[in-house]
Amino acid sequence: MPGEAPSVQEEHMKILIVDDSFVMRKTIEKCAEAIMITEIFTASNGRIALELFEKERPALVTLDITMPEMDGLSCLDAIVKIDPHVKVIVITALKDSATGLSAVRRGAKGFLPKPFTHDQLREELMNVIGG
Repeated sequence: MPGEAPSVQEEHMKILIVDDSFVMRKTIEKCAEAIMITEIFTASNGRIALELFEKERPALVTLDITMPEMDGLSCLDAIVKIDPHVKVIVITALKDSATGLSAVRRGAKGFLPKPFTHDQLREELMNVIGG
């Protein structure tokens, strides 16, 4: 129907949102909810994210790079080692192309620089889910 938000597959998709900023986690969570992702887990650093990932096995992860305790690239390496098929979107304020390229080489399926619009985030989520 016109005006309805696009949604993910009918099956329940789990997402893990990893960012040290509470505001950023909530922003990404609202966008995930808007595309009908209902099982949402959040972590404020890579160490907590890794524990949650091992327990919940989400199909989709959004991952900041600069975080305390374990940075995003180290977390990405560990997550991909556990599940090489996981879909990870790196969302970071580090805008240089080398960071994005490094993340993709390590297994990320997407890269979104901060700041971003709600539409850019939705589009990236849908591209990675569908691709």
